[in-house]
Amino acid sequence: MAVPAAAPAPIAAERPKEPFSAILLRAALWLVLLAPLFYSTYGFANWLASRRDDVGSIVFAWERDIPFMAWTIVPYWSINLFYGMSLLLNDTKSGVDRLAGRYLTAQVIAITCFILFPLKATFVRPETSGLPGFLFAVLGGFDKPFNQAPSLHIALLVIIWNHWRQRLSGITGVVWHMWCFLIGASVLTTWQHHFIDIPTGALLGFFALWLFPREGELPFAGFQLATDPKARRLARFYALGAALALAGAALGAFVSAVALILLWPALALAIVAFAYAGAGPKVFQKATDGTVPLASRIVLWPYRLAARINLWAWTRKLPAHVAITDGVFLGRFPTAREANGFGTVVDLAAELERPRGISCRWTSLAMLDLVAPAPGPLDRAVPAIEAARKRGTVLVCCALGFQRSAGVVAGWLVATGRSHTAAQARKVLAASGRPVHIHAGVDEPA
Repeated sequence: MAVPAAAPAPIAAERPKEPFSAILLRAALWLVLLAPLFYSTYGFANWLASRRDDVGSIVFAWERDIPFMAWTIVPYWSINLFYGMSLLLNDTKSGVDRLAGRYLTAQVIAITCFILFPLKATFVRPETSGLPGFLFAVLGGFDKPFNQAPSLHIALLVIIWNHWRQRLSGITGVVWHMWCFLIGASVLTTWQHHFIDIPTGALLGFFALWLFPREGELPFAGFQLATDPKARRLARFYALGAALALAGAALGAFVSAVALILLWPALALAIVAFAYAGAGPKVFQKATDGTVPLASRIVLWPYRLAARINLWAWTRKLPAHVAITDGVFLGRFPTAREANGFGTVVDLAAELERPRGISCRWTSLAMLDLVAPAPGPLDRAVPAIEAARKRGTVLVCCALGFQRSAGVVAGWLVATGRSHTAAQARKVLAASGRPVHIHAGVDEPA
């Protein structure tokens, strides 16, 4: 049986450059919306907290040793300048929209937290004079000692830092990182925030970056509720895990603020639940070369860590890969050293990032684990294997090498005539000595 030929890659037409005036107008319109919205909602949350008698604080004892450094109010205030500049200096209207989406996401979530779970700063700043004194006086005109965790200042800093770190290099990049460090540290040295506000604010910032990535499809774009019963069960399972982690963070905070670290796995599990509910593998934001953007790496790190541990637990006593036929191998997700022993790696694991130090060719066709793969990646997998095989040995892998990769290799065996039936393909895989579990239908050629 002939292998379906891979469609030639279309030649991408170069996009016409958008007029800067149109980009500037788009940014100005967003600023007209965002600036009043920020000050009105931020002030409202402050006012609401000031009327409550039950506003507590989360303060570690060591924070009392943090010195007050009046001059750091300058970098603290500078974020306001970068907030507007980042919107006004963009390459495309889409870039403006995505940055504005990040700002809006951080603001809505932070203000919601300030209203539902207000916290109060406990340190009383000493009197200051000169420029720092003036800036503190202006700040005190609208900012009261509430609106603490998650720090909206830190969330916006993460968003703005990421926006410029991809545009600046060399000495200007170094200066930018150093100035952003000062901005981040200033929330403590101006006695404006407590420590717990920083990691919670950073997590919010990276979530906003994940929700509105610089490139590629938005995680929620084209969402369609899953019809596969197994996908729905897995969505409920991960949603339950997220709810339990969230409850653990909320209840544990009464005993120790350290329990708030559970917010991180709660967010990661909620995103995975969203994937199985219908968003699909794009929530992992894995590129075709196997790389993953920084925001996805950070936000989903707890889940990826669990996936790595699961990989080790199930495959530690098995060979990393087994030969199938004609230079094609089946195996678990490889280390860099294992991968570099092949000409090409065809990677089907949406949840795992390509290891560093790769010198071989790497093709990622992201699929969700434990459910039947979507037709698109599955249809591209067989031609990808056959094309790669002409350039050397090929490792077809997923996380464990039991299911997604096994189904694709079985489909390749049938499509290329190396096995005449799906049942025969399964026997070939079983003879390799590796445990395989193939979804019904995935080893049938299209």
